[in-house]
Amino acid sequence: MSEDKVNKHVISLVVNNTPGVLVRVGQVFAKRGFNIDSLVVSKVVSGSARMTVVCSGDGKVLWHMIKSLNKLIDVISAYDHTGRQVVERELALFKVEAIESRTELFQILEVFRAKAVDVSEKSIVVEITGTTDKLDAFESLLKKFNIIEMVRSGKVLLVRGPDVT
Repeated sequence: MSEDKVNKHVISLVVNNTPGVLVRVGQVFAKRGFNIDSLVVSKVVSGSARMTVVCSGDGKVLWHMIKSLNKLIDVISAYDHTGRQVVERELALFKVEAIESRTELFQILEVFRAKAVDVSEKSIVVEITGTTDKLDAFESLLKKFNIIEMVRSGKVLLVRGPDVT
């Protein structure tokens, strides 16, 4: 697959919350040559769950993949949200070294509306939510404070306005 055909896509699925559904959904992505960059699964109503998948793959194949996903028994709906007006958020936790002068770090936290959720002698754990771009920019600025470890939740989203995701 050439590099110019590979794009990021955001797919949401509502599925029956049953054993094996994640495997079957993952197989459809793999068979169509899509790499899953992030995956968030959560219960939404009794007996069902929402999956939000950020994936990379050929946009020309995307329609076929959505069609295949919608044919799976436990999939209630699958929809491509790429390019739609959505409210999206991601959560990240960063553990950085606790330096003597923390003023600059706390100024960055304030600008990004992040907060320190744990402080020890040797490290500070920071929590931030926002768009993927915001978290990427924040991570880039934190690198000079020596990121010890980090974790990101993956994207969750809802469609703007009255339409249902």
